[in-house]
Amino acid sequence: MGPSLNRILLYAKDVQKTCEFYERHFGFTCELDDDGRIAELVAPHGGIKIMVHKAGKGVKSGQACIKLVFDVQDVESFKEQCTKRGLEFGAIHQASGYSFANAKDPDNNSISISRRAFAARQ
Repeated sequence: MGPSLNRILLYAKDVQKTCEFYERHFGFTCELDDDGRIAELVAPHGGIKIMVHKAGKGVKSGQACIKLVFDVQDVESFKEQCTKRGLEFGAIHQASGYSFANAKDPDNNSISISRRAFAARQ
């Protein structure tokens, strides 16, 4: 059996604030490990887990080249729901058969909502 990707680790200035962001806007549940050093965010409908670790002094916000992409069936509707809860996404972009919009989390990491997973493949 080969390796599989099941977790992404984000470094955060404020672990609690970052966890609350993903709980509020994407429905994740936060679970702390036994020593409280790493929080694990579990998606409500399965999928990859996001581990959140306190950033060291030398880590600059948003310096890593990463974007978390959340699959949603209706980008416009999800964007409107997020706006009501205080998360502003940019313009909705149209790509080859799907749409997406971008935003940033509290630590300036790039996030996106995308319909790509639901687009008809040719």
